Amino acid sequence: MESFTSFFNSQSSSRNRWNYDSLKNFRQISPVVQTHLKKVYLSLCCALIASAAGAYLHILWNIGGLLTTLGCVGSIVWLMSTPLYEEQKRMALLMAAALFKGACIGPLIELAIDFDPSIVIGAFVGCAVAFGCFSAAAMVARRREYLYLGGLLSSGLSMLFWLHFASSIFGGSVALFKFEVYFGLLVFVGYIVVDTQDIIEKAHLGDLDYVKHALSLFTDFIAVFVRILIIMLKNASEKEEKKKKRRN
Repeated sequence: MESFTSFFNSQSSSRNRWNYDSLKNFRQISPVVQTHLKKVYLSLCCALIASAAGAYLHILWNIGGLLTTLGCVGSIVWLMSTPLYEEQKRMALLMAAALFKGACIGPLIELAIDFDPSIVIGAFVGCAVAFGCFSAAAMVARRREYLYLGGLLSSGLSMLFWLHFASSIFGGSVALFKFEVYFGLLVFVGYIVVDTQDIIEKAHLGDLDYVKHALSLFTDFIAVFVRILIIMLKNASEKEEKKKKRRN
């Protein structure tokens, strides 16, 4: 009996020790890669600020639309074709792409603000918490552990594209819209994990292009934020409709 007790005690203590060590286990990430990740996340923060500025400009002057979408795509293409040694130019293009992207999602943010400003704050906080948790999980996990999910996520993204294409031609339903939103949220949350590990692996192999890596994470962040915002806005509108029906 004592042997079984000592066995389970040792197993529980080792499990607790593994959990504690895993939270601070960055030994598998070299100092060079850690410095690279600091640049990536700093660039990501700057891009999010530029995106917020773009959304604010849309609220002021209603600039979001086709032109800002083309400007965002053009800035990304220009960034990708710019040599690595032109670091300041590539960073400026990243900020421009983020600014245009913020203007593109400005109408959705404006709609949420008109309905209830706390929805936007709640969506951003929820997205930031989810992004931080999944990104940290990818960092403390073993190298290449989640990279195999890239193929599955690409298939899911392709499915979302064709569903959106079909619904735009033949018309969609509420159930299909909900599936696209929730399934898209699941796909892009997975991309946060995969892209984080992909960035770490590429940095270990010598790819230290922090601007391009920040762009990848920025795309994931915005995709998750938009879907959380849509879900929260839809839930809030449904609750408001139920309250009106009860009053009537």
